[in-house]
Amino acid sequence: MKNISVSVFINILFTLVISLLFTALFLFISVDKEKQKQKEFKRDKQISNFLLSTAKINRTKEDLENFYNTFNLRPVSYNEQQLLSLTRGEVVFESNSLYGRLQIFTLSKNRYISLQRYGGFNLILQDKESFNTNMQTIILATILISMLFVFLYIGIYRKLAPLKKLNKQIEEFANGNMNIKITQKSNDEIGKIAQSFDNALHHIRTLLESKNLFMRNMMHELKTPITRGRIAIEMVEDGTSKEVLIRAFERMNELIAELAHVERLTTQGFQPQIQEVAIDEIIQESIALLLCDANKITIQTENELLITDEKLLTLAIKNLLDNALKYSEDDKASILTSPSSIKVCSKGKSLEHPLQYYLEPFTQEEKRNAGFGLGLYIVNNIAQRLNYQLSYYHKDGFNIFELTVEAKAS
Repeated sequence: MKNISVSVFINILFTLVISLLFTALFLFISVDKEKQKQKEFKRDKQISNFLLSTAKINRTKEDLENFYNTFNLRPVSYNEQQLLSLTRGEVVFESNSLYGRLQIFTLSKNRYISLQRYGGFNLILQDKESFNTNMQTIILATILISMLFVFLYIGIYRKLAPLKKLNKQIEEFANGNMNIKITQKSNDEIGKIAQSFDNALHHIRTLLESKNLFMRNMMHELKTPITRGRIAIEMVEDGTSKEVLIRAFERMNELIAELAHVERLTTQGFQPQIQEVAIDEIIQESIALLLCDANKITIQTENELLITDEKLLTLAIKNLLDNALKYSEDDKASILTSPSSIKVCSKGKSLEHPLQYYLEPFTQEEKRNAGFGLGLYIVNNIAQRLNYQLSYYHKDGFNIFELTVEAKAS
């Protein structure tokens, strides 16, 4: 019951209620019919006893009138008797005595009582008593209750309709639509939730805009002094100090570039540019971006074709190779591709923490190497954008990071 939606729960609840209502109606009608039959039988028995006794005892006209009024009977005229004698109804009760025979039959929804005296006259009475009052009342009550439940069902669904709309808008926001505007305005609980969510959206948009503005301004402001410093250092005589300063400026440029990648990847509206590309080309571009000795990297590939974003996957492989070289015990790394995966391997001890620990920004295994701890964070974000799966395992003394991809046969 915990996992079903509110609308399904309401449908089940009302279906159960309506089913129980009609079951109760069926039982009431069955019981009522049985009671009516017993009541009719008792009444027919009383009429039979009285009328058959008249064959023996001559009743006064006043006694007969009282009897007719008591049992709501009407004597049938001679012409009606002739007409009834030509038709045959369904006999529902019959009684005989030494002085005559009594039959009660139905014809065209009317009940008639026929008394035939042996050696005397015949008498036909119309029974004007109604036996359908209780059933009609039950059916009317059931219809009214059913209508009440239908109106209640419609009312609840109309009340919950804004909740469905709100859920759809929340899903759109989760999928990256930052321009969602909650339009539900009411004073009930749903309206208050909608207003709170709209306020939260406005606050989140403000924070994201402030973050993006800060990141862009910071990177822009840092670029100028770094560029000037890099130009100025070229005027310094060669030596150890110059190399240290050059490396410092290069690392600052690398940090700005990585922050730019992070800002781009975490933008809600960002969409990958999907195209067909050979994995060999992506690997070569990654090595070129890495600015390292290509002899340190062993490549095993079958030149598969991938449907992917070339720039994003290049950046992901570049970061995996960079990470592998930094923490490699022999300063070497290898990359192996197959139709379903890309593996980057390097010799070294197993990671001390689970992979999820290193997917957080600014997280490193240890501080023995230069870096900012953004490599795996960027790789994981790219994998999510491309619907790839990033995994890690240690085997035969090698750390292996694997991107599970889908390849297209050439």
